[in-house]
Amino acid sequence: MTTPKFATVPHSFHTELKKRIREYFEEVGKSTTGNYNLFIKAILWMAGFIFVYIHLVFFTPSAPWAIIECVLLGGIVAAIGFNVMHDGAHGSFSKYKWVNGFAAFSLNLLGGNSFMWNMKHNVIHHSYTNVDGVDDDIDLQPWLRMSATQKRYRFHKYQHFYFWFLYSLFYLFWIFVLDFQKYFRRKIGNMPLKKMKLKDHLVFWGFKIVHYFLFIGIPIYRLGFIDWLIGFLIFASVAGLVLSLVFQLAHTVEHTSFPAVNADDGKMEDEWAIHQLKTTANFATKNKLVSWLLGGLNFQIEHHLFPKISHVHYPAMSRIIKKACVEYGLVYIEYKRVHHALVSHVSFLRQMGKN
Repeated sequence: MTTPKFATVPHSFHTELKKRIREYFEEVGKSTTGNYNLFIKAILWMAGFIFVYIHLVFFTPSAPWAIIECVLLGGIVAAIGFNVMHDGAHGSFSKYKWVNGFAAFSLNLLGGNSFMWNMKHNVIHHSYTNVDGVDDDIDLQPWLRMSATQKRYRFHKYQHFYFWFLYSLFYLFWIFVLDFQKYFRRKIGNMPLKKMKLKDHLVFWGFKIVHYFLFIGIPIYRLGFIDWLIGFLIFASVAGLVLSLVFQLAHTVEHTSFPAVNADDGKMEDEWAIHQLKTTANFATKNKLVSWLLGGLNFQIEHHLFPKISHVHYPAMSRIIKKACVEYGLVYIEYKRVHHALVSHVSFLRQMGKN
């Protein structure tokens, strides 16, 4: 399909924002990448993952403790994705390219693929957020209807009840189905996949095997099939549910928009930065624990407008962006607490299932 084009305007909102953010960093004398607090947090999450994995697989705790540790491991995997992989993939974790590459590469060990993620998330999702037919993040058909332009089936009227179950399957589908689907179809949604080099193919297959060995082969050998299966399903369900909820609360809520491409000229109505504001929402930005755990992904507006700036700077940036929105008469979508965003997401799914 033809790549949509955003409107170009003189004295754009994006140009003004970039100027103000640049002036802020010049004034405070900080780098736009991560700091020591982020590096320490990354080490803690990685160490936590290694410790829990080893204890589960090689020291076999009692059933109640094993269940707790499987839940914990699922949360840690999601946290590594939020705090380490995500910033690394955007080149904002460190000022050193090799460190960013190393952080982003953690996704391959956790079951995903960094090449697919870069194309799906960095290129498509960040460029064409909530554009049906382009943004793969809202293409959950036929199971969920995430846009008014998508076909509605009768069972969608119950989607605000059963979405919990589907979200819990997300991680399993990602590592066992979706990556391979993209690989063999050479497409992400309707967008063609960038040509893979030999090393990309080797990384794809090599680390899929490594992941299956670490998360399937060794645990089955050590624990037996039934114990592994129960533990793996608990771990994967927690990881999938947390990952899905965090990303969906940022875009598929009542107040976000789902702009359509003009069929005649293939253009979007707004300039890119305003498009991001209309399609993205923040939540619980005053909650420091939530921000720490989610790697700043509750500041999705700041992240979408400046994806190459580390999340450790988002609280300060949000004040600048909010002020600019007021001056330009633009809506800054924000939910004060996590449960407010969750209620809005459920209401949105209910609305999409009825209309």
